Amino acid sequence: MSMALNAIQIQGLVKRFGDFTAVDGIDLDIKEGEIFGLLGPNGAGKSTTVNMILGLISPTSGRVLVNGIDMSKNPQKARNEIGIVTQETVVEAELTAEQNLRIFGRLYHIPPEELERDIDFALELSDLTGFRHAYAGTFSGGMKRRLEVSKSLMHAPKILLLDEPTTGLDVQNRTQIWNLLREINRTQNITIVMTTQYLEEADQLCNRIGIVDHGKLIALGTPSELRQRIGMSNVIEISADREALPKLAAICRKIGLEPKLLSNKVVAPGGARATENIEKVIKAISESKIKIQNISMHEPTIDDVFIKLTGSEARDTTGSFKSGRVGMMRGR
Repeated sequence: MSMALNAIQIQGLVKRFGDFTAVDGIDLDIKEGEIFGLLGPNGAGKSTTVNMILGLISPTSGRVLVNGIDMSKNPQKARNEIGIVTQETVVEAELTAEQNLRIFGRLYHIPPEELERDIDFALELSDLTGFRHAYAGTFSGGMKRRLEVSKSLMHAPKILLLDEPTTGLDVQNRTQIWNLLREINRTQNITIVMTTQYLEEADQLCNRIGIVDHGKLIALGTPSELRQRIGMSNVIEISADREALPKLAAICRKIGLEPKLLSNKVVAPGGARATENIEKVIKAISESKIKIQNISMHEPTIDDVFIKLTGSEARDTTGSFKSGRVGMMRGR
């Protein structure tokens, strides 16, 4: 991976809206062939960064290069390198799976002899061959999502950009999408860039993760590197009703821990003596008779890294991409 070329280069990227700076000097190289996760809490600047990568808004300063093409100087050529999957699934319910793919192929002027091959390949890749003539409106959420991913690859892009690819899907369908993305990345050598609200998803899929907050790139690395960076030992987590959280945080502080209050829980690094500390916390809670829902201790996850670095949970669930353009695979 270290010798790979850059699929996307972001250089000194700044975006201001009046007096507000949404993106504040981001520099980032996304390597060719990797799966890259871009995370950030609501209002962090993640969506604005993505929209500049897509050329949907112009930067105040700095630039974005897509496979070496300057987005500001040659936006159409740069966009042709990218397939887009928006958070909202866009398939035509009254058309069959084959017809959905065919109409997109025609929009991208794929020659008829290549289009038939591409449709066959897309249906096979998304495990929808048996549903070729079924109407998309009858599909489950997971099937629609797989068809959407296939459509996004119709024009053979080198980069696939996905916004919250598994939002609203159950565990089984989420796992299928993960497997599909891994297969696309492995067999087609397509660079995948994704935003996600599921920290587990980033941990499972991404070779590297970038965390954006207050318009700046505050962390970058592999999941393992990010865990090591924050230097956290085992994490103590206490779930309880909201009104009990300040009291639980006070107990943790009294023991010498540094808790953070989230929407429905308190989390705190366990310290060098994590086992001893959780025993002290349990004893103090019992003596105070505070009602809790659960208390546990675990090794630090990407979720813990995110909370440690930004002080908040990943809660950006609004749609990031303001374009319905998607497209699929030629020139394999």
